Amino acid sequence: MQHAIYCMPVPKSQGLVSRSLLRENAYRAIRDAIVDGTLAPGERLNDGDLAQWLGVSRTPVREALARLEQAGLVQAKPGRYTRVSPLDVRAVRGAQSVTAAMHELAVREALPNLSAAELDAMREANTRFAAALRDNDVDAAIAADDDFHGVAVTACANPAVRTVLEQFTPVVRRLERLRFSSLSGRGSVAQHDRIVERCAAGDVDGAAAATRANWQTLAPLLDTLPPDAEADTGADRTGADRTGGGTPSPH
Repeated sequence: MQHAIYCMPVPKSQGLVSRSLLRENAYRAIRDAIVDGTLAPGERLNDGDLAQWLGVSRTPVREALARLEQAGLVQAKPGRYTRVSPLDVRAVRGAQSVTAAMHELAVREALPNLSAAELDAMREANTRFAAALRDNDVDAAIAADDDFHGVAVTACANPAVRTVLEQFTPVVRRLERLRFSSLSGRGSVAQHDRIVERCAAGDVDGAAAATRANWQTLAPLLDTLPPDAEADTGADRTGADRTGGGTPSPH
């Protein structure tokens, strides 16, 4: 007697979803390694080494590097090198202006419908932010700061705002790591309180102004960097220079 062999109907889109997730995960992992300094400015990027580190093929890595080049975090010259972009003061200044404008817009669009629960989420994030600064935990401070400002970004329900921030925030975060590791970042706690206070009062203009002021506090730090920072940090580096040939540790 013959028995039919049952085969589970596998969705045809499975491979497409998998490739999309691999590409996004590769992008986020490399981006975060650049932002937190694991991959230093000027360091050469080898797609084979990165693929081995991430446990993926070279294709999603190459796609991620192309996307990071568009975001200004990677520089590439075909046939010569792909490397982490130096800390370009002009690029950071431009990104800071754009992110400040987008967060101000997010608050303006979110505030008419901002709920009590969302205000509580902002307060809780700022409490974590203050604790992280006291503990000198830069990673936790950045995560809490993201959560704080992310409330308005989510509440405004404007996909254009999120798309623009996705591109330019990582450029700004490279500088913010310097700020949050110093005493200059402590003032953000009070500024966050001011934003929440104005939001709770329904003061759209006041909340927007407080948000803009908060993001503009990066300007003094930019002014402390030499105008030729790009030239100073632009020399090619390799993983061997920094780690003896190793690859970054996954986050």
